[in-house]
Amino acid sequence: MKNVVIGSRGSDLALWQAYFVKSELEKLGCVVELNIIKTQGDTVQHLSFDKLEGKGFFTKEIEDALLAKKIDLAVHSHKDLETNPPAGLKIACVSERANPADILLINKNAIDASRKWSLKAGALVGTSSARRKSQVMKYRPDTTINDLRGNVPTRINKLREGNYDAILLAKAGVDRLELDLSEFLEVILDPSEFVPAPAQGVLGLQIRSDDDELNDILQKMNFPQVQKRIDLERKVLNLLDGGCQLPLGVYCDESHNLYVSFAEGLNGKCISLNYKVTNFEVMAERVISDLKQ
Repeated sequence: MKNVVIGSRGSDLALWQAYFVKSELEKLGCVVELNIIKTQGDTVQHLSFDKLEGKGFFTKEIEDALLAKKIDLAVHSHKDLETNPPAGLKIACVSERANPADILLINKNAIDASRKWSLKAGALVGTSSARRKSQVMKYRPDTTINDLRGNVPTRINKLREGNYDAILLAKAGVDRLELDLSEFLEVILDPSEFVPAPAQGVLGLQIRSDDDELNDILQKMNFPQVQKRIDLERKVLNLLDGGCQLPLGVYCDESHNLYVSFAEGLNGKCISLNYKVTNFEVMAERVISDLKQ
């Protein structure tokens, strides 16, 4: 019987993810406990993401605990992970993919059904994601964007209090928390147009590279086809030397259609590219070549 200590952030969504993995491991006969770890992204709330040091500000402290053997397994939103893993760690398993789309949550007094996404002209939109900002500006340049920090319930409460006309969130996170959003208009943004972050909707289960016993157990929970698609998405991110604050969306669907959105700098023009993937080995390099033309 394998004893496993899971390291997790303390937000509602992170704990949902950790308890989900705990339940799956217990079905396989493991004895599991949780260890809550605060990250830089949790403790520094007054700065926008692009002002924070480094790229792994929701993961570094958890990865440090893994390397120090204080925990055995880290459960991450895969999109938060750096594309170059720390020496000694690996992603042993990925989850099934939840809905990868972003949603636009709109206050009822900011609805205009005649406009794109049913969002009124000149609306104030909340997001701290460079990727989301670049795509909002592409499709709705009349809007104003203000930074929005905090966990999912905190962000929704800021919308409820009227600080924003609308906010952007990941559909997967909202679904996992089973939140009641009936007081708002929820617009699901088509991921082939409003392109999600690489690996959005997928959990990444990280372990020490030499933990063969846990690695073997996790293979029973792995989704290889999901892994294949998100590895391509993240390879594009890696080749652009980007963290999760690069204005880049990459999404490969189950039919192997690949959608890319990229803006050169925060105020750069947002480019959209579409492909049918036939060769996963060379596709990321082709995307980078096309982006640099």
